Amino acid sequence: MKEFNTTGTCYPEQHYMMDNSGKLAAILSLIERGKYFTINRPRQYGKTTSMFRLADQLRAMEAYMPINMSFQGIDEKWHESDANFAQMFVNQLKKKLKFVYFDLFKFLDEYEESMGDMDDLSLLITEFVHQVKKKIVLFIDEVDASSNYEPFLKFLAMLRTKYLARNQADEATFHSIVLAGVHDIKSLKFKLRNPEEADYSSPWNIAVDFEVRMSFNPQEIAPMLEEYSATEGVKMDVLTIAERLYYHTSGYPFLVSKLCKNIADKIYPKKEDSTWMVEDVDAAAQILLDESNTNFDSLFKNLENHTDLYEMVQRILVEGETVPFNRHNPVIHKAIIYGIFKRNGRIKIHNRIYEQLIYNYLASVNLTKIRPRHNYSHHFTTEDNGLDMKAALLRFQQFMKENYSEKSLDFLEREGRTIFLAFLTPILNGHGHSFKEVQVSLEKRLDIVVTYFQHRYIIELKKWYGEQAHQKGLLQLTNYLDIHGVDEGFLVVFDERKGKEWRTEEVTVEEKKVFGIWV
Repeated sequence: MKEFNTTGTCYPEQHYMMDNSGKLAAILSLIERGKYFTINRPRQYGKTTSMFRLADQLRAMEAYMPINMSFQGIDEKWHESDANFAQMFVNQLKKKLKFVYFDLFKFLDEYEESMGDMDDLSLLITEFVHQVKKKIVLFIDEVDASSNYEPFLKFLAMLRTKYLARNQADEATFHSIVLAGVHDIKSLKFKLRNPEEADYSSPWNIAVDFEVRMSFNPQEIAPMLEEYSATEGVKMDVLTIAERLYYHTSGYPFLVSKLCKNIADKIYPKKEDSTWMVEDVDAAAQILLDESNTNFDSLFKNLENHTDLYEMVQRILVEGETVPFNRHNPVIHKAIIYGIFKRNGRIKIHNRIYEQLIYNYLASVNLTKIRPRHNYSHHFTTEDNGLDMKAALLRFQQFMKENYSEKSLDFLEREGRTIFLAFLTPILNGHGHSFKEVQVSLEKRLDIVVTYFQHRYIIELKKWYGEQAHQKGLLQLTNYLDIHGVDEGFLVVFDERKGKEWRTEEVTVEEKKVFGIWV
């Protein structure tokens, strides 16, 4: 019985899978041309599954011998010396060949204990290639699974030397090598024990750039849904559901599969009919945001361990700042490696799930700062299970006046929006959710869409740039209210002027009511 898989390698006979045939064909073309390259993508991005399926395809081709190995879970002593690394590598080869090519296993067994350095390993590789007489394709997964990489980088340098002289019989080597990991080879150098002593000439400058898109578009997601629908007898508008999955995930493989799994396991069994709806995808996204998993743990760990990255994410996500893409910026490079950013002319959070997840996280962090000073005895619910948002905003204005009126102007610019998001969280109290939409403009608007039971509220946060800009902003807000089909909107204006009024405003613009506060 098939299922949606969110852990480990995916197998077509066991799991519902997206269509990665185009990606595999592009990677196979690199292999057939004898290229060396690295698939460096974030965790749970389909790297391991792709390598296993490529190896299967190569095994069906008479001219090739694929060998898969992984550095994950190997005894840490392998990086203590060149000899340890060489012995580990030979042992890995032996394990892969023992039950398939026993003669080659015995050949390697005779050499393992004599591995003293990289020169010994280089000679063995040459003799091994001559023994095989096929095009050997080496796949190495989890190449960044250690805390130190000096022997591994020396290994890559040895492979580079052999690659450059690969047409000579005494330097015969692997036809193609595919490395996979989160980090690219250049960033591995920063994990050396003594990075200041490292040779920064790249040991992998023979590798071609890997430009295959590993995320999945709606057309590639659709075949998985079609198979599920046919197998399980479930009705759905396949392309519409695929597009909604992409809307939330930007095609991140783990997130797509997780949303599908949430619908199949947690939402569909409770439905009265046998149909998947767009609303089910949205509900699955909310379930996912409340879950804990290793993917999210890794995301938060990367934010917590890199202050510069944390600050840039907050500037983009909370303050609405526009950051242009620059691949040479080390913070941006780091965030793309970890799957937090994507390039779209400017830097954006990779997907809406991550955007909302990080947004909730930042609000929670700031909530711990303001909770001791905030009286939550006020209740803002209405008889129809809605929120008295006007009362909530007036309470926020009072809260800011009591606690932050003496703060510096740059504090308001830096922290005001975050404080509001934190203030909102306990009011929703598990019965509602808030989503953000950054509007890129001079005003650095941040629109918050709040859902509370069946109700929806639009709150716009923006800085004060004068009356003319304010009137223009009101028109923009009414257009946004039209998009969401609501007749009333709310406004929080962060006013940095000295001697400002803590004013409120209630106006009607193009038949839309807007209530605003100044803080």
